[in-house]
Amino acid sequence: RLAELFREAGGPEGILQVVHGDKEMVDAILDHPAISAVSFVGSSDIAHYVYRRGVEAGKRVQAMGGAKNHGIVMPDADIDQVVKDLSGAAFGSAGERCMALPVVVPVGEKTANALREALLPAIASLRVGVSTDQDAHYGPVVNAAHKQRVENWIQTGVDEGAELVVDGRGFSLQGHEQGFFIGPSLFDHVKPTMQSYKEEIFGPVLQIVRAPDFETALKLPSEHQYGNGVAIFT
Repeated sequence: RLAELFREAGGPEGILQVVHGDKEMVDAILDHPAISAVSFVGSSDIAHYVYRRGVEAGKRVQAMGGAKNHGIVMPDADIDQVVKDLSGAAFGSAGERCMALPVVVPVGEKTANALREALLPAIASLRVGVSTDQDAHYGPVVNAAHKQRVENWIQTGVDEGAELVVDGRGFSLQGHEQGFFIGPSLFDHVKPTMQSYKEEIFGPVLQIVRAPDFETALKLPSEHQYGNGVAIFT
């Protein structure tokens, strides 16, 4: 559909090509002498592989791996605006994008409590639907295996002692009961030592990590193994 829209917009034939395939297709692109540059977005393990093989073939390679982007919320932030931004950043595209914002770091208990209270009605109002539903805020995750993976991470967070404030597991969309849908989920009191914080969940799951001060909050994204961006709300 993307390619069709490109042509409808007047794009020249052949400039944009959409090719479906697995590792065999990827290797063909990485090895082909007529292709001089490659850009990749995906898991860190595959990013390393693409980078090594592409460079060995003499190509320019841009390889972007896993991400765990943070949003720091200062005490003077406009909480209503923060919640509006977080609703899209954390849950849009079902959280399946490298610039999603799955971790929010409120500075101070008062900020954290106000943010949590404001998030609950916003999350409750999110509409999960199919791609043709113009009113849907996001749709299903990519496949059954990934749905299970995200739900497993939610359970891991619970087992590690984080507070599951909103549980999106077991969500069912009428008429699409076999779809790979996950409702929006919210954790509070997540600790940096938890595996569910350390790894990329890549789903509609927002984690609240409370920080006592700005310096502590700022250390979190700097010390995390993953990260493409940081936002500061102030």
